[in-house]
Amino acid sequence: MSDGDFAVFAKLSNAANAADQFEAELAGLNLIRQRSGVGVPTPIGVSTLEGGAILLLEAVKDIVAARGEKHWRDIGRALARLHQVKSDVCGLHTHGYFGPIYQDNRPLREWPAFYAERRLWPRLISAIDAGHMPTAIARQVERVIARLPELCGPTPTPVLLHGDAQQNNWISTEAGALVVDPAVHFGHPELDLAYLGYWQEIPDIVLDGYREELPIDPGFAERRDLWRISGYLAAVAVAGKDYLPLLINALNRYA
Repeated sequence: MSDGDFAVFAKLSNAANAADQFEAELAGLNLIRQRSGVGVPTPIGVSTLEGGAILLLEAVKDIVAARGEKHWRDIGRALARLHQVKSDVCGLHTHGYFGPIYQDNRPLREWPAFYAERRLWPRLISAIDAGHMPTAIARQVERVIARLPELCGPTPTPVLLHGDAQQNNWISTEAGALVVDPAVHFGHPELDLAYLGYWQEIPDIVLDGYREELPIDPGFAERRDLWRISGYLAAVAVAGKDYLPLLINALNRYA
C-alpha cells in the first residue's frame, strides 16, 4: 500500500492470538534495531481487527531481486553484528513466537539446559499433541536431549539471536541486509548459523561475510544439524509428517 512517497507493508492474521504474535514480533524488531544497529523495516504498529490483527511496517525500497555475492556477504556481516550483543543468560524476559508456535524464553544460564527445556521438549510435545510424531522418532529426540551436555560443544557466551535466521527472513538491498520475522532471544550463535540454510542451501560467502566480523568455531559443521532439530520439530508440529524425513536425517547423526 502507498500514499504518495510513503509505503507500508501489512501482515494480516486471523489467529486467535494474532495481536500477541505481532506485538512480540514488533518488540523483537525494535530490540534488534536498538541493541545491534542491524537494519529492520521501520515498525509502525499493531492493530486488532475483527477476527484477527494487522502488523504495519514501513515498506523497504530498492529490494534486490536476485542476490549477488555482495548481498549474501551482507547477510553474514549483519548476523555477526547481531551476535556482538551479549548477555549473561540464555533466553529473554519476554515470550515470543517461532512462526505460530509459542516460544518460551524464560532465562536459563546454561545453553544445553535452555535448548532442552525451552526448545526441544516443548516442540516435541507440540508435534506429539498434533498427532504427527511417531513414537520411535520421539524416542530418538529424547535420546538426543539426554546427550546434549556432550553434544553441545564449548560453552558459548549467549548472544542476541534472530531465532529464525533462514535466508527468506532477510531482505537484501544495495545498502545492506535487513531483518524480518525474528524469534528473538539470547543463546548460542550457532543456532542462527545453522538456520541460515536449513530449508535452502546458502552459498559459502554468507559464512565468509560472518567471519569478517566474528570467528566460527571449527566444530560448528558437526553440530549444525543438532541446532536444526528444533526447527524441524516445529515444522512437524505445524505442517505435518512431510517434514519428518528432515528431522530423521538430523536425529540420526546424534541419537
